[in-house]
Amino acid sequence: MDYTEYDSNNENYIFSYIDQTKTVLANVYSYLPKDYNSVDGAIRSSATDDAEHVWDASAIQRFNNGGWSAINPLDDQWGRMYTAIKAANIFLDKADTLTFPAIKYAVNYADLMKALALYPYEARFLRAMYYFELIKRYGNVPLDTVRLTPELVNNVKPNSYDEIVKFIVRECDSAAIKLPITFSTFISKETGRATKGAAMALKARTLLYAASPLHNSSNAAAKWIAAASASKALIDQLGATYTPLAAYNTTWNNLTSKELILETRQADDRAFEAANTAVGYNGGNTGTCPTQNLIDAYDMKTTGKGITEAGSGYDPANPYSTSGATARDPRLDMTILRNGSIWKNPLVIQTFQGGLNAAPRPNTTKTGYYIKKFMVESIVIDPSLTLGNARHVWPIFRYAEVLLNYAEAMNEVYGPDGAGPAPLDNLTARAAVNIVRARTGVAMPAFAAGMTQSTFRDKLRNERRVELAFEDHRFWDIRRWKIGPSATIIKGVDLTRDPVTGVITYTPKVVETRVWNDKMYLYPIPETELFINKNLVQNLGW
Repeated sequence: MDYTEYDSNNENYIFSYIDQTKTVLANVYSYLPKDYNSVDGAIRSSATDDAEHVWDASAIQRFNNGGWSAINPLDDQWGRMYTAIKAANIFLDKADTLTFPAIKYAVNYADLMKALALYPYEARFLRAMYYFELIKRYGNVPLDTVRLTPELVNNVKPNSYDEIVKFIVRECDSAAIKLPITFSTFISKETGRATKGAAMALKARTLLYAASPLHNSSNAAAKWIAAASASKALIDQLGATYTPLAAYNTTWNNLTSKELILETRQADDRAFEAANTAVGYNGGNTGTCPTQNLIDAYDMKTTGKGITEAGSGYDPANPYSTSGATARDPRLDMTILRNGSIWKNPLVIQTFQGGLNAAPRPNTTKTGYYIKKFMVESIVIDPSLTLGNARHVWPIFRYAEVLLNYAEAMNEVYGPDGAGPAPLDNLTARAAVNIVRARTGVAMPAFAAGMTQSTFRDKLRNERRVELAFEDHRFWDIRRWKIGPSATIIKGVDLTRDPVTGVITYTPKVVETRVWNDKMYLYPIPETELFINKNLVQNLGW
């Protein structure tokens, strides 16, 4: 929220040219979230029970050992998000009055004006997105929708979480009316811009968070109904745009994915691979390592049951089976590299003691697993090579999440198979989640009828964990569901191979017991901000 004279002195010049104006909006877009190595080389999943980061010196470990505070914050997005909001406010202050008469005789003038008319709604969506990023971290924050002087900036008072939620919903509603379903009909055919679907998806996610236990202590049904209705509106209006759900392993690093609603794009690089390729491969560094906790979340392919359920068909001696009665959910092998995975053919992942990717080599996985999702297999990590970069696409919203959001909200009010008033009368919670499980290349058995609300809640949360693994949902789900104490025991597995028979023995282990305090459901407001603005109120416990 810092003010600079540079912004003011150059505005008339910048906003007198349409290309410069578009660049200002592009700058607002540049703050969209992503989680590629976002916390000191680690992804936020390494601060959940889904993953363990191999490097103890990484700042991500302070989430796990309690070594973060208002003085020493982590993932500090306060200043960054308010900088983005300031940029949006400056743009909105100017954009409504722009007509660019100097180019009115240009051949493509009408098309340029058609795009220009949408810019304010894109900026309003982005501003709402950045407020969501703030409130999911900090709770109550100041709401600024106009350009402020330095004096006012440093004296603003926080608004309540619910007030910010209402603002986000209003902005999303306004944007959704104006924004197109796709920009493919525009002359520029630009993709990656905010669409009607993005605005509706943000509204649905915001209302789901607001209905969740962290922000809905009385479990008010009206909040869950609002969340379900927001997701259902997207399903009804745009479901045909994003379905049928394509193969699961095509939903990341793929700009053409039909399921993709909004994404953050990165320039072609290999930073994620450099940070996460297993030791044992050329240039391997090891980074995010999936936990046994996550592996155990994958159901059985034939029965659809969890591995601890009676009659599941799970074989502890063949835990990663891909065929027959002992096969696991196909998403396991699409997401995780485990012992026996073929990676960079003809090489095979070896996580047994003495194997290519295991101890006694230094800095190998602590859990027995490596990450596969988002990794581009063709990239070779070799400092001597200048080639080997690839496009990485971070999914902010995709359609499967919308279906799971809807199923969660519906279950909390109507149960797994209940229906509400129109438009909530023709799609049950169970039917919605079964669409996700039936997706191409996954085809998991449907959730059976007759579950209790509580059983369905547990199964749905597990489905969400598996489907959205490493997409930066688990970190926030743990918080909004208020299940922090249940996610502190981090598990792995030790593998040993008999030198004669080659038989692998799997020995479960506890990798780490993490620190949890309920104050961690929200971030602390950075102490530096409290010094600047005395009207801010620190979150409880910090």
